[in-house]
Amino acid sequence: MTARVPRNDYGVLVPPCPDSWQPGKTVSIVIPARDCQRKLDLTLAALAVQDYPAHLMEVIVVDDGGPLTVPPGVRLVPNEGWGIAWAIRTGFGYATGEVVLRLDADVVPSRGHVSAHMRWHHAADYLVVLGSLRFTASETGLPPVWALREAVRDGREAALFEECEGHTWWHQLVDEHDGLRRAPSPLLHRVHVGASVSQHHDLWTQAGGIDTSLVLAEDTDLGYRLTQAGAVFVPELEAPAWHLGRSTLMRRQTEVKRYNAPFVADRIPYRRFLRTEGGRQWLVPYVDVVIDTRGASYEHVRGGADAALVSTLPDVRVTLVGEWSQLHDGRRSAFDDPRLDARLIKGGYEHDGRVRLVEDPGPTSAPAPFRLVCPPGWTIAAQTLATLIEKADATDLGLLHIALTETHEGIVTARLERTAAIARARHVIKDGEEFDDVVHELYGSEWLDGEELGFAPVDTGVKPPIVSRNTEAAHWRALAIDRKIAAGRLEKQVHALERQVAALEKKAAKGTADTARWQAKAENWRVQTVRLQRRGERTVFKRALRKARRLLG
Repeated sequence: MTARVPRNDYGVLVPPCPDSWQPGKTVSIVIPARDCQRKLDLTLAALAVQDYPAHLMEVIVVDDGGPLTVPPGVRLVPNEGWGIAWAIRTGFGYATGEVVLRLDADVVPSRGHVSAHMRWHHAADYLVVLGSLRFTASETGLPPVWALREAVRDGREAALFEECEGHTWWHQLVDEHDGLRRAPSPLLHRVHVGASVSQHHDLWTQAGGIDTSLVLAEDTDLGYRLTQAGAVFVPELEAPAWHLGRSTLMRRQTEVKRYNAPFVADRIPYRRFLRTEGGRQWLVPYVDVVIDTRGASYEHVRGGADAALVSTLPDVRVTLVGEWSQLHDGRRSAFDDPRLDARLIKGGYEHDGRVRLVEDPGPTSAPAPFRLVCPPGWTIAAQTLATLIEKADATDLGLLHIALTETHEGIVTARLERTAAIARARHVIKDGEEFDDVVHELYGSEWLDGEELGFAPVDTGVKPPIVSRNTEAAHWRALAIDRKIAAGRLEKQVHALERQVAALEKKAAKGTADTARWQAKAENWRVQTVRLQRRGERTVFKRALRKARRLLG
C-alpha cells in the first residue's frame, strides 16, 4: 500500500530507524561540474566515506567543460549540451538508480548525508528530500583531500570550515511552516534548492524533467513542476552539507533576481507579483477551463469559452475537448453537415492563442496549478475564477464542487481541481475507492452554490455584442477606476469640509475672545460709571452743604 500524505504533512510517514534499517533502494548521485577540480575532489572524497551501502550507490560526474578527472568507481560523462540544466538532464539519462540525488560539485556532504535522504525514500516514492546547507566564509584555504576524508568519516568536518552568515531564508521558511508540514502548495517550490536534492527517478520524469532552455532558475522551475506532480517536500536537517564558498545568489542577488524575473514569470503562475501586466499571454496559465464540446451547440460552447477568456484573471487558458480529427476537408454541405457545430467551434477558436483544441485533455492540466471543468451551456462572471481560486487557496483545498442546477438525471456540476491534489490522489488511490473521496482525504473539498459565484445558463437568444473580447474585463477595470476616482473625489470633499470646519472653529474661537474682551470692557465701563455717579453725588452733596452753611451763616 502506498503511504498517504495529506497536503505536505510528511509527519504521518515513519521512515526506517537509522540504527536498524536494511537499505534496499539504489541511488544515483549526479554531480554537474565545470572547471572545479579542487572542490570536486573534496565532494568525491566525502562521498567515498558515506555510510550508505556502496553496492547500492553510483556516482556520475557530468563534465560541462573540463578537463576533469575522477577516481576509480566514479563515472565521468560529457555534457550532452551546455550549462547546468543540460548537465543534470545528461546525468539523469545515465542514472540507473531508483532514486537520484543531485549534488553540486562544490558541496561536502556529511557521512550520513545519503542515508538521511534515502530513509525517506524507503517510506514513500513521491517525496522530494532536501539537504541542509551551510556556507563556508571562503573558497580558498581548503583542506587536503585526505584530511577532509578522515574528518567526514569521523564526523569532524565542521572543524575544518568557518561558516559564512547570511544564508538564512531557507531555514526561516522551513521553521515558519513547521518544517514545511504546514506549508501551502504555492510556497513549496521556493525551497527547492539544487545543491542537495533527491527524488525517485520516476517522479522526476513525471514532472517533465528539467528545462534545458534555462540558464538560471532551473531548480525553481523544476520544484514548481514537481509540486504539480503531487510531490511532498521534506527538508532533512539530518542531511547537512558544507557549500564551499557563497552561492551565486548570495554574491549577485540583485542581478540574479533581475535575470530570473521574466523566465520565472512565464513558467510559474504562483508568482502573481510578476504577472501584473494586462494583455499578456503566458507559457503556463494559472487556470485551465476545460469544456467538453461533444454533442454541444456552437452557441453553448461559445458562451462559456468567451466568458472564461474575459476573466479578471489575466492568465486563463480554455481547452475545448472534441473529436476534431473526424472533421474532414472533403466535399460537404455547409448547412446539413452532421458535424456542423463542431466545425463552427473549431473555426471560431483554432487560431486563438489562449484556446487549445484536444481530443483528450489528460488527467490534469499540469503544469497549470488549477483546472475548471465546466459543462457547455454555462457562462461565468468576470470575477468567478479569481473568487474560486481564492476560496481554494484559503485552506489549500484540493477540489471545489459547484452545483449549477438539478435535473431529473441529478445535479449538474462544475469543479475546480488543484493539479497537485489530483496528481497525488491518482498516485495513491486503491482499487474500489471513489476518486473524489481520496482527494478529499488528502487535501479537502467543498460544495458551493454556482449562482452565488456567478455561474449562469448561456442565453442563446442574445445576439453577441460586436465589441472587443476584453469588454467585460475592461468593464470591471473601468468600474474599479471609476470607484477609485469617486473615492478620490470624496476624499477631497472630506478634506474641504475639514478645512471649513477648522475655519469656523477659528472664527468661533475669535468670537469667543472678542466677547470676553467686550464683556471686560463693559464691566470696566460699569465700574467707571458707578464711580462717576458716586463722585457726582458727593460733589452735589458738598455744594448743597456749602450753600446751607452760607444761608445759616
